[in-house]
Amino acid sequence: MDVLPQLMLQLLLILLNAFFAATEIAFVSLNENKLKFQAEEGDKKAKKMLKIVQEPTGFLSTIQIGITLAGFLGSAFAAEGFSDGLVKWMMDVFDLGPDMAATLDAVSVIVITLILSYFTLVLGELVPKRIAMKKPEKFARVVCGFIMGLSKVLKPIVWFMTVSTNGVLRLCGINPKEQEETISEDDIRLMIDLGEERGTIDADEKEMIENIFEFGDTSVSEVMVHRTSVTFIDKNSTPDEILDIIKTSGYSRFPVIDENADNVIGILIARVFLMEKLKNPSPDITKLIKPAKFVHESVRADVLFKDMQKNHSQMCVVVDEFGGTSGIVTLEDLLEEIVGNIYDESDTQNKPDITKLGDNIWRIAGTTQIDDICDMLDIDIDYENEEYKTLGGLIFSVLPSIPDDGTTPEIELKGLKIKVEKIVDLRVQSAIVSKIITETETEEENDD
Repeated sequence: MDVLPQLMLQLLLILLNAFFAATEIAFVSLNENKLKFQAEEGDKKAKKMLKIVQEPTGFLSTIQIGITLAGFLGSAFAAEGFSDGLVKWMMDVFDLGPDMAATLDAVSVIVITLILSYFTLVLGELVPKRIAMKKPEKFARVVCGFIMGLSKVLKPIVWFMTVSTNGVLRLCGINPKEQEETISEDDIRLMIDLGEERGTIDADEKEMIENIFEFGDTSVSEVMVHRTSVTFIDKNSTPDEILDIIKTSGYSRFPVIDENADNVIGILIARVFLMEKLKNPSPDITKLIKPAKFVHESVRADVLFKDMQKNHSQMCVVVDEFGGTSGIVTLEDLLEEIVGNIYDESDTQNKPDITKLGDNIWRIAGTTQIDDICDMLDIDIDYENEEYKTLGGLIFSVLPSIPDDGTTPEIELKGLKIKVEKIVDLRVQSAIVSKIITETETEEENDD
């Protein structure tokens, strides 16, 4: 056989191998959920691709038949077409006798196989797969019709191979009909990290997605505004006193109490009160309040969020196991757990709870959650079995007694040095927190 036709045949078989290799990687790389959405929207190509993706055994068998045939025929034709010519060339060049023909024939087969393997791997496998990985959906759309037709033609062979494959899998203790593992939360987090590294997901988007996952593990007690920071209105307050509270606080809703904060009798909406006061200078507050919705502090944030959405609630009163008022939580508080702080026209952007002052030193508000401190300072404080959840609680858990207002005690614990800056009304307002750096850590930093 002439060399040129033989080379053209080898090129054709390599291209055929490339087609099947690219097709395989393209379909394997497709997003099944995206295809389902496109198919539901009436995309006919997506329906075909989805059908192929949902029947991986038949598809992979069809692809493997094509790749195997291309490789087998390529090797057979190469050995037949090039071997004799290569043997003759080596005998002429090296002036060898006929007794070396058998040896040279074996050598020529090895040489031809190595050369063919190189071109098949590069042009028939690696390059087409890389191309298909770049544009998997676009490539799959072009070839899906042909692949479905080829699958029908090869259906008897595919069926036999599928039965054989499933039989071997069962012998290995694997159920071939068992569904693949669903994508877990950890899988999604890994994809998010990868997306951030590649620049397809920015830091804010990543933080929001992670907040959504953590939202389901967050209790209402971690989100609520503690009762000591809540502005209550007593039911016996005069209209002018109530008006003054509304003006100075800037809030739109207030828990109304009867004598003490543990006896919340309803919620007063500032807008309702102001509109009534325009008509009546001395409105009866008890007739304006709305029923209060109570929720236990151990309820998960995501459960409460759905309930508040369903019942059109904007504020809930949080109670502890004894029925006492722990604080309040609003729909905005829950949303901020996902999207971060939300400010409106009347809000003043408060100073951040944690402010970095220098290397390994921070100013931290007393109400800051321990979890937030651990995240910011990259430390681990085991407090799950403790009574406290904030920096103030951590400090008071160590001190023998609650310090007086104006005092600035200092403590060392959990690898931290904490100097209280201000105590007001028996509460820690802020503290300067610094890491205690050991000699080993200092040496490691110097080495870096």
